[in-house]
Amino acid sequence: MRRIAANYIFPITSDPICNGYVDVSEDGTVIGTGRLTEETGSTEYFNGILVPGFTNAHCHIELSHLNGKFREATGMSGFIDQINALRESAPKEERQKAMRAQFEKLYKEGVSAMADISNCDESFAMKKEGPMYTRTFIEVFGSEPQDAPAVIEDARKLAVKAAETGIDAAITPHSPYTMSSDLLRMASAEGLKAGYISYHNQESQEEDDMIGFHKGPLYDNYVNRGLSVVPATGRPAIFHFLERLQEVHPAPFEEHILLIHNTVAHEDSVYAAEQILKNCTWVTCPLSNIFIHRTMADLTMLMSMGVRIAVGTDSLSSNHVLSMVEELKCIHRHYPGIPLQTVLTWACLNGAAALGKDDVLGSFDKGKKPGVVLIDNIDFQNMQLTPESTSRRLI
Repeated sequence: MRRIAANYIFPITSDPICNGYVDVSEDGTVIGTGRLTEETGSTEYFNGILVPGFTNAHCHIELSHLNGKFREATGMSGFIDQINALRESAPKEERQKAMRAQFEKLYKEGVSAMADISNCDESFAMKKEGPMYTRTFIEVFGSEPQDAPAVIEDARKLAVKAAETGIDAAITPHSPYTMSSDLLRMASAEGLKAGYISYHNQESQEEDDMIGFHKGPLYDNYVNRGLSVVPATGRPAIFHFLERLQEVHPAPFEEHILLIHNTVAHEDSVYAAEQILKNCTWVTCPLSNIFIHRTMADLTMLMSMGVRIAVGTDSLSSNHVLSMVEELKCIHRHYPGIPLQTVLTWACLNGAAALGKDDVLGSFDKGKKPGVVLIDNIDFQNMQLTPESTSRRLI
């Protein structure tokens, strides 16, 4: 048994414990937590806070080779132009090296589970071999309705390969603006069968303008490239997704559905989704949203509506670093009134719940194996992270 202690521990499902400890067995299983009354020679004491391993609720690890290659603040239209131009800008060996380096870094900094987007099989072996739990979302695109059957067939082949590799994977739709209605319907059906969907939702005003009203830079981008656009709905983009879901499956939905970004989601969108999505997680990627759009999701609004919130890093095409602690610092800067306990719940337990792994990850409850992570350089007076805070895995 190891007893690991710090200035505070955050069990997540209970209040923080000052001068607290967590006892873990040799295989990392939590035996118990408590307040340290006396420090023995075997106690491992650290300055900072102890938290369970993080869940990165949205990442594109395959895009790690794009670090430093993208311009910021281009909006979604400009970002799409860059991803189309640069996605294949490095040879496979370089892509693999960058991806593996970031995967190892995320684990060492405390990520115990990750929801990762894949457009090919390049990350499969790494995920199988690595110590981090991953759920892979095989993401599909295709704006032309006639292409939908072939796109789905290719995705199914990739899903079979993932299963043969031994990793958890599911086909998922990308977003309303990259897919015909037919493909969105078909991809959603595949994801629902697997029990998991990760869907880019209302990431920008450009998206809502394009889907709702056939206007704005993103709409113009598609028209200028001769691509098809779904019929205008006259409503926020999420309604288009909810309607396609109900065409293949009667509401309500108990499947795990992760809605990613949500930077322009307002109360009407959240209410509509929550009415029928009974196991929904609203994932925020703060640094990515600032990188592309110079904005963030309205976290206080989401909190006021009582939804489950989780945190992701997105990719190095839209971020300078893949780091959960840096994402939490960003939330602190923009929403200083949100307690650290709340933000850590998003980053640990809620993400695990989104992946159906909250029975073993996300908190220091007895019997779980979440990992133990130290975050240092804490402002204990205000109980917040500081610009100097870093994280590292202890178990």
